[in-house]
Amino acid sequence: MRLPEEPDKPLQINVVPMIDVVFAVLVFFMLSSLFVSQRQGLAVALPGAQTATAQPQTPVTVTIDAAGQVTVGDRPLAEDQIAPTVQTLVTEGKSTLVLIRADQAVSHGRVVAVMDQLRAVAGIQLAIATQPK
Repeated sequence: MRLPEEPDKPLQINVVPMIDVVFAVLVFFMLSSLFVSQRQGLAVALPGAQTATAQPQTPVTVTIDAAGQVTVGDRPLAEDQIAPTVQTLVTEGKSTLVLIRADQAVSHGRVVAVMDQLRAVAGIQLAIATQPK
């Protein structure tokens, strides 16, 4: 006795598990990019301080690299452009924290010159970035 042959079922690809995996990978990259983008400014070797404390507000970051080049955020600036650029980033009527990230190889005079430029901007508080020892 011979069984009747069943017709071949068409092949199907189940895409639901693939969509789940792609969605999980997408969420992973979205979350990891948030942590990467929190670092502001250029990489400099900060001096250490034992009494350093974290600042509660999000600052405007002014970076002075080892060569003495000043950048605000990621934009390199000339000496006379520092104050006007920071002024555009300050919120009117609110005190804005301006964080100076100076490489430890930069001379004290260069940092003071940048601070002097920044003191001309109304409504800011200056802070100098360090790293814990």
